[in-house]
Amino acid sequence: MAKKIQSIKGFYDVPPQRQKLWRFMESKILSVLDQYSYQEIGLPMLESTDLFTAGVGTHTDIVEKEMYSWTDPLNNDDLTLRPEGTAGCVRAVIEGSLTYNGPIKLFYRGPMFRHENVQKGRQRQFHQVGVEAFGYSDASSDAEQILLLKRLWKSLGLNKIELQLNTIGDPTDRELYRKALIDYFEKNKSILDDDAQRRLYENPLRILDSKNPKMQDMLNNAPKLKDFISKDGLLHFDMLRSILDNHGVEYRLNDRLVRGLDYYNRTVYEFVTSDLGSQGTIAGGGRFDYLVEKLGGGNTPACGFAIGLERILLLLETKEITHQINPDIYILNLGHEARGNAFNIAELLRDHNFKITVNLDGASFKSQMKKADKSGAKIALILGDEEVVKKSIKIKLLREEVSQEDILQENLLSYLKGIK
Repeated sequence: MAKKIQSIKGFYDVPPQRQKLWRFMESKILSVLDQYSYQEIGLPMLESTDLFTAGVGTHTDIVEKEMYSWTDPLNNDDLTLRPEGTAGCVRAVIEGSLTYNGPIKLFYRGPMFRHENVQKGRQRQFHQVGVEAFGYSDASSDAEQILLLKRLWKSLGLNKIELQLNTIGDPTDRELYRKALIDYFEKNKSILDDDAQRRLYENPLRILDSKNPKMQDMLNNAPKLKDFISKDGLLHFDMLRSILDNHGVEYRLNDRLVRGLDYYNRTVYEFVTSDLGSQGTIAGGGRFDYLVEKLGGGNTPACGFAIGLERILLLLETKEITHQINPDIYILNLGHEARGNAFNIAELLRDHNFKITVNLDGASFKSQMKKADKSGAKIALILGDEEVVKKSIKIKLLREEVSQEDILQENLLSYLKGIK
């Protein structure tokens, strides 16, 4: 027997039944994005490694430990499978001069890749929808994206999702805060675990994310970023909160929320559910006003977020939200001539946007009828050699208690349109 080849750890298949729910989820997301006038942009999965080291940050977990990177032996290029989408979107905006005519609102979707510890809700290939607005500096653009996400949760039938909100200021604010944190952590160095000590001089803000229970009292007494934020930064945050308050959006201020990517400034936020355990963040984002310039473009304010599709799917399944994509019509056929006739009728009906399943296994009439009922179709069309000779067809409404009818095939389309 040949060796059975398994999927790679952290990379998975989406079986048909789950894919139906995935399509439902994506359709809701695309519909809401249309309501807010976002345009889709297609981005490559493979980028120059330099894009992520410069854009995401050399001292982030993503760049240090999680990227799938290699040197292409054919031309010696350093390449990386994208671990996130914002850096690639910014590159595309710069390369294509997409803000030449003014601000632009974009979204993209597809797989991302990180070499993470595999667990429920965390895979090494995962899918995101990323949403980015370029050229908007006002807090109203931050607020609109949060309102978009609130509308999306409602559209998907999801509730009990908490919005956590913070402001992390601008780079000058954070540099002052960084120095204060280093000074504080140095005085408490004996409490820091190995990971925190490694981050101490490289990225001390990420120490605030630690879940180590032995460090929590010390972290709770650490200097607060809000005490270092400029007047303009505080006004921006106050405006955002005012807009959210006016729209009745509930949120919790979390002064330890900093996000794991170095490009963020001012607003950061996450939408979190308690129904997925430790992997409860289903969307997160904020402002990245300095990233376009950092990657070689002009001074371009921007904000955006990403949605984790696998986690949304898990949440839909947890709440037993299902979606079926059923055929409109199931065609039963008995005999060789009937099979050919069934194909002709099916193609005609598909030309008129009916979803059709033709039985292809040649089973008995009783077996085919069971499959028709199980398919979820509302209508069964029945063809035998007798119907082929008479150019007729039997029609049975599967979800109604009515007798089946026998009509001429030439009248079938008008009959179906009358009951659709």
